[in-house]
Amino acid sequence: MKAVLIVGARPNYMKAAPILAAAEGAGLELSLVHTGQHYDPVLSSMLFGELGLPEPQHKLEVGRGRTPLEQVSELCLKLPAILEEERADMLVVVGDVTSTLAGSLVAAKARELPIPLAHVEAGLRSFDRRMPEELNRLVTDALADLLLCSEPSGVKNLLNEGRDPENVLFVGNTMIDTLLRLRDRAEAGPTLAELDLAPRGYVLVTLHRPSNVDDPAHLQRLFDALAPVAARLPLVFPVHPRTRSKLEQLRLPPGLRLLEPQPYLAFVALMQAAAFVLTDSGGIQEETTVLGVRCLTVRENTERPVTVDLGTNRMVGIVPEEVGAAALAALDEGPVAPVTPPLWDGHAGERIAAGLAGYGAGGLAEARRRVGALGGRIHHD
Repeated sequence: MKAVLIVGARPNYMKAAPILAAAEGAGLELSLVHTGQHYDPVLSSMLFGELGLPEPQHKLEVGRGRTPLEQVSELCLKLPAILEEERADMLVVVGDVTSTLAGSLVAAKARELPIPLAHVEAGLRSFDRRMPEELNRLVTDALADLLLCSEPSGVKNLLNEGRDPENVLFVGNTMIDTLLRLRDRAEAGPTLAELDLAPRGYVLVTLHRPSNVDDPAHLQRLFDALAPVAARLPLVFPVHPRTRSKLEQLRLPPGLRLLEPQPYLAFVALMQAAAFVLTDSGGIQEETTVLGVRCLTVRENTERPVTVDLGTNRMVGIVPEEVGAAALAALDEGPVAPVTPPLWDGHAGERIAAGLAGYGAGGLAEARRRVGALGGRIHHD
């Protein structure tokens, strides 16, 4: 079984690493394509090294100065030749970024007969079509032949949408595989000492979604609302590139510390030692759940409801004054206990690799058998 695995943006790296690590043992040959959708040469090299990712066989660099539609267009032109060169039996996409959407379209249209498509992290839904990621998820899942779910809601959503249960496998969360493997190394690292931070002595902030950062007036209101929090504990803010230019126009509270985007180990160290995390990221909602760190999510919805159902993650909306009030209250709340959702056990990559190899050996039935032998399931009780 030979498959091509596509990564395009930072969250994809953490999700792909456990699949690549388990591939050989499962009898799966994987070729890695890095589309370059988001690409910082220094940071990407550091992330690949920390995660133990191999050098990609193909680097496409489609991200520089291009809109998402331009990226999709260029990938639709470049990926078919790679699939032919690799003689791929399957294309594997992860998550919900633009590169995931492009890969899904290519799998459906690249040849006279479509190449089978597997989607890792299938079925997640925010039910908010204003989010580009939601549209990417919907299209990808509509085209995928093998739907690999990270949490029970993904299975439920796909079945509610009419997908055949034979195509749906509940395998667990590869981002958590990576976190469990590297969190001790992150904690032992020098990050907090280098930044002169004390455990539980700061709040970690990440913001990048358009609803939060694209309107400077809204972003100013948000920082004004967080000023009382910053007066009590520093707000440590690794700044996403899409947010950086907006900050130059604003009055920032004195307690806000801006950082460059952090390597994976440094960011995990910051996350697990924070008093709490204020974010609009999807993956951070998952990681804080397992780490036992309170998470306030600056969104009106989440595609990862298991993190809310289990009590570690709280949706606080996007109204600045309500966000500020929730953050101020969180300073006086006690710690939350770590929670392990179903199958977030560090072995999702092994189940996925087994499922992909099984699909190549005997179709869906064999994929289901091999995943089931490693503890995966179809329905969550």
